Amino acid sequence: MAATIRSLCVFCGSAAGQRGDYADEARSLGRLLAERGIRLVYGGGNIGLMGILADEVLSGGGQVIGVIPRHLVERELAHAGATEMRIVGSMHERKALMAELADAFVALPGGIGTFEELLEIMTWAQLGLHNKPIGLLDACGYYRPLLALLQNAAHEGFLQPENQRLLTVATDPVDLLGRLAAFNSVAVFQSADLKSQI
Repeated sequence: MAATIRSLCVFCGSAAGQRGDYADEARSLGRLLAERGIRLVYGGGNIGLMGILADEVLSGGGQVIGVIPRHLVERELAHAGATEMRIVGSMHERKALMAELADAFVALPGGIGTFEELLEIMTWAQLGLHNKPIGLLDACGYYRPLLALLQNAAHEGFLQPENQRLLTVATDPVDLLGRLAAFNSVAVFQSADLKSQI
């Protein structure tokens, strides 16, 4: 069954990166979300790619829901212009609420926090905790090393072929959203085989 995407959770960096192309990709995705009436769910920050993405959605008349732990609000990192800001007690609560609010997930370039969010949401899908599409916007080939790592994990027998298919990769936001909307969820493990899947 194809996915209906009304809300998109985007994981991305609190830095803008060394290349202006990363910010351009964030803006392109933000404009697309606003044009299509897809609500942005993100980490609530006003800096880096997070802030650039949220600003672009808002400037296009779109809706933005930020989810941010209280300790980051207190460091004045919360986006004051977000349509709605959900303040939570911990990073764990943040990820759980973002996942609950979203119909699909996309990762833009980012650092350790972005990697962790992407891989955790893939893990939840692998374990059958959700069946929502997961996308990777591979701006400027940023994620090629990660994709090579995942391919190597499959080659070495640590990642099942069906779990490789959990991640939809594209270099263009329009293409990526189209492919996520066409995503068909599949059962990625049988309970008896759980140990071989993780």
